[in-house]
Amino acid sequence: MIDVRHYLVVAGFLFCAGITGIFIRKNLLMILLCMELALGGANLGFVAFAASWGHLSGQAVVFFTMIVSAAEVAIGLAVVILLFRKKGGIGIGDLKGLRW
Repeated sequence: MIDVRHYLVVAGFLFCAGITGIFIRKNLLMILLCMELALGGANLGFVAFAASWGHLSGQAVVFFTMIVSAAEVAIGLAVVILLFRKKGGIGIGDLKGLRW
């Protein structure tokens, strides 16, 4: 039988892989993808704990986290498209031109 520990191991792996990707990658789209991976790992941890304890609070937190994540993706992709149109690339070094 699958225990809560198995879910937490997968959640920890997803979260660590996402955080590692954020620090290693230089492409903005890959950084956004890694942020979503880390949020997915955290959400899996919330749902696993909520299911093991029998509370709905974990699912409520995940619901609001997914709303914030969707808004983050929409704004992040808008910034990436703006950056690509202005600079012709989507690297981290291209962000310097977006300052005032």
